[in-house]
Amino acid sequence: MKKSEMKVYKERLLGIRDRLRGDVSSMADAALGNEGSEASSMPIHMAELGSDNFEQEFTLSLLATEEDTLGMIEGALQRVESGVYGVCLGCEAAIPKTRLNAIPHAPMCIKCASLKDQNLAS
Repeated sequence: MKKSEMKVYKERLLGIRDRLRGDVSSMADAALGNEGSEASSMPIHMAELGSDNFEQEFTLSLLATEEDTLGMIEGALQRVESGVYGVCLGCEAAIPKTRLNAIPHAPMCIKCASLKDQNLAS
């Protein structure tokens, strides 16, 4: 891949990383109740408490997913810096640009990613 193309993908990855970091920060605040929590906001009814617990667990689940994505983005940025961005970690073939345009942090081509998913499922 040409350096000019890598620069475009690097900028896209940095933009996604910055957006996700903001999302992760706000989700963490929401899950931990740091956003303007007051004593009057405590639920009184058991149903409200259950809803609050569900919301917190759901937010924590989203947070974990976003953190995984951030890790994949950091890995992609490292591959850009080392000059191997766009090369599949499985078969070492070039990852198609259509895949990188859809998922810029993809570490593998579709074939290798499918094989990995199949192995994890079995």
